[in-house]
Amino acid sequence: MNGKGLKSLYSWRFPRALAYMLQASEYRTPQYLKWLLRTRDFSRVQYRRTLERTIKAKLLEIFLATGMTLEIIVGLVIIGYGISSSILWLIILGFVLIIAYPLIWALLVVLPLEAGRLLVVLPAQQREITASEKIFAEHPGIKIAVAGSYGKTTMKELLKTVLSEGKTVAATIANNNVSTEHAKFAKRLKGNEEVLIIEYGEGAPGDVKRFTRVTKPTYGFITGLAPAHIDKYKTLKVAGDDIFSLADFLQDENIYVNADSLATKEYLKEGYKTYSENGVGKWKVKDVKISIEGTSFRLLGDNQTINIHSKLIGRHQIGALSASAALAIDLGLSIKEIEFGIAKCEPFEHRMQPRYMSGAWIIDDSYNGNIEGIKAGTALLKELPAKRKIYVTPGLVDQGTYTQEVHLEMGHLIASADPNLVVLINNSVTDYIRDGLNESGFKGELQIVNDPLAYYSNLEQTLALGDLMMMQNDWPDNYV
Repeated sequence: MNGKGLKSLYSWRFPRALAYMLQASEYRTPQYLKWLLRTRDFSRVQYRRTLERTIKAKLLEIFLATGMTLEIIVGLVIIGYGISSSILWLIILGFVLIIAYPLIWALLVVLPLEAGRLLVVLPAQQREITASEKIFAEHPGIKIAVAGSYGKTTMKELLKTVLSEGKTVAATIANNNVSTEHAKFAKRLKGNEEVLIIEYGEGAPGDVKRFTRVTKPTYGFITGLAPAHIDKYKTLKVAGDDIFSLADFLQDENIYVNADSLATKEYLKEGYKTYSENGVGKWKVKDVKISIEGTSFRLLGDNQTINIHSKLIGRHQIGALSASAALAIDLGLSIKEIEFGIAKCEPFEHRMQPRYMSGAWIIDDSYNGNIEGIKAGTALLKELPAKRKIYVTPGLVDQGTYTQEVHLEMGHLIASADPNLVVLINNSVTDYIRDGLNESGFKGELQIVNDPLAYYSNLEQTLALGDLMMMQNDWPDNYV
């Protein structure tokens, strides 16, 4: 730790920095402690974002500031008493308390959090989850579960928008996809909904299996499999086994699986309904058109045609669009209702979301966090016309033992899109991406950016008329 980093420990902003680190780590002690141990300058932890002033965050900041102040006062009192009494060890103890207070309170703060979590929060959450299991079991509506390493929120919102044209539909909000959020969703239900759509997150082995037990789905969608949360799952197979426990619960019936995801291949069984850019079941895709304004194609099956016109962009959206249409037909919606519903679907925030700036197009895919999303983004960049193509990324987080392999592949994929300019946000994976670019013979311009906030704040200086920029993934403050 240099002089500036040491100074940051004794700054009046230090309690706020710790509160932010806890908040950004979602109050998970292991993630917070890892971040704490590797931080060398606490003045820079609030780099991309700042502390959200929630009641919990304010109380934590007050708790830390008060504790640190009291420790300094106690240290000064002990030093004074030691000097007046000529007791050397008391003087040393007082100085130690004053010097060590930042580290002491950075560690002490987790004790009330853990105590509160174990004694209050977890029991209350378990009661809510138990109550929600009864609500889901007794609810008469069709329950659709959406699981996978990526693409869950898009699939859920797509199903919600389409099915709402002919059914009363309720769905979990945004990417609130864990047991506690499922329980809150259950409490909000009126009981007259015809369809419930529940997104399943996956953070650790057994999550999806537990979600299925509680929510009791009647249909399931598995949107794909890729390295994600590997710090907990350790291997892709462990993640796949958990995600496909949804199919096991449904006894291999009423399960839709994204066959465009190569990693799902080893899990496919005869009874599964697979969807891909070629279609789903008897429905076949024809006459595909991809542009910055959306994706269009015809879906043909049994003397029926569904004309798909969606504002969602990218060839990777074809399978999901087809699957939502096929399920809607099975649930009794008319072709007109399906076409109208799909036409309503807008690109979701930070998920292949196009926006126009300074005569150029930016595709914001900053929520993307896996290699399959990178494949979709680079393929789209290659397919769309532009005077100049720019690709921007910091790389991917939570790739575990796959980190080097994934980022080498990422470099190959970027090179295959043949952009004129590649902008890499400098961090621990940058060299791997650069190695992948070099291995693939990338001949365009490569720019390494050390200050992402400054870069993103001045995009107008980078863009020119007719440019197309693809921005994939973000790099949170708690990663290096």
